[in-house]
Amino acid sequence: MKTLVPFHKIGTQQVTIVDGLHPHNLCLSHWKGANSIKEIAADTSGEIVINALSKNYTGIDNPLVSATHFDIDGFVGVFALFYPEVAMQYKNELIAMARIGDFREFRPHNDVYDFALKLCCWMNKVEKGKFYRPFENKDEIESCVEKFEFFLPRFKKVIENIEDFKEDWYEEYEAVQNGIQQQVSSTVFESIGLVKKEFEKPSHYYALFSDTEGSDIVLSIYPNNRYELEYKYTTWIDLASRTCLPRIDLKPLATKLNEIEKSEYTWQVDSISDTGPILRLEATKLSKVDRYANPAERNIYTSSISSNQFEKTILIHLKRIFNGVEPKKNWTWNEMRKLNGVI
Repeated sequence: MKTLVPFHKIGTQQVTIVDGLHPHNLCLSHWKGANSIKEIAADTSGEIVINALSKNYTGIDNPLVSATHFDIDGFVGVFALFYPEVAMQYKNELIAMARIGDFREFRPHNDVYDFALKLCCWMNKVEKGKFYRPFENKDEIESCVEKFEFFLPRFKKVIENIEDFKEDWYEEYEAVQNGIQQQVSSTVFESIGLVKKEFEKPSHYYALFSDTEGSDIVLSIYPNNRYELEYKYTTWIDLASRTCLPRIDLKPLATKLNEIEKSEYTWQVDSISDTGPILRLEATKLSKVDRYANPAERNIYTSSISSNQFEKTILIHLKRIFNGVEPKKNWTWNEMRKLNGVI
C-alpha cells in the first residue's frame, strides 16, 4: 500500500520522488542530474518508474511517494507505483502517454500511441475542468496534491474502459487528428537538431510535434508570414535514448530579427532555463500559461519578414553557433551557460 506525501512535508522521511529532485531520497526522474541510474534510465520519468518496477529496483517498495508537481508524465510514474499490476498490463500505453504528455511527441498511425492520446486528452480535459490550466497556480507544490488524490483512484477505470469516457477526450483527440491533416510539409535539419513544420494554420501541440522524435527545435511556419521557433522539453531534461546539442540563448537571434522586422510587433524569447522557450513575434509578453497552451489558442502575428528570409536567417544563425559543437548526453545547466558565455 502506497501513501502520497506532499513534497513540502517530506522532512526527514525516506520517500520515493517521481519526476523531481530531492537530495536525500531515491529520485525516479529525468530531470537534469537525476536520470543517472543506468539499469532503469529512460527518456521520461514515467518510463523510469515502469523500468524500476519491471526490474524490482532497490527501494521501489518504499511505501511513501511524492512529486513536486502534477503533469501527465509525473502522474504516469506515481500511478505505476500505486497500481503496479495495472501499470505492467498497460506498460506500453503508459510509456507512450508519458512521452506524449511531456514531449508532445505523438506518433500517428500507431495503435499504442492512439490509445495513449485518448488518455492524454481525457486527462487534459478533466484537469482543466476540475482544477486549473498548467502553470496557472503558483503554489503547484502544495496544490498538486489534490490533483493526484483526485486522479489516482479514478484512472484505473479510465484506462480499462477508455471508450466509456469518449465524451471527455473526443474533442481534443479530433483537434489533434485534424491538425495532423493540416500539415503541409516537414523537413529535418539533423546537424542542428531542428525540424521545420509548415501547417495550413496553427493547431494542437500534439499535431505540431508529431513525428519530431530526434529533433529538439521546432520551426513552425504558417500562412501570412507567421512563425514560431521553439525548444522542446527534451533539452530541459536528461534524455537516455540519444545525444543532443545544448540549448543556446536565442536572444541574439531575436535582436537580429528585430533589426529587419518592420511590423509593429517585437521578436521576443524566453530564457534557456524555461521549460520550452519560444521565439515569437509579440504585441505584449505572453504568460507562461498561454505559452504552454496550444498554438491555436494564442495570437501568432504576421511578420514583415518573408518565410524564405526568416528560415534562412534562422538556419544560418544556428549552423554558425553549433559549428564545432558535438552532441552529447546529459548537458548540465552550467555547461550550457558556459557555452553561451563563449558564444
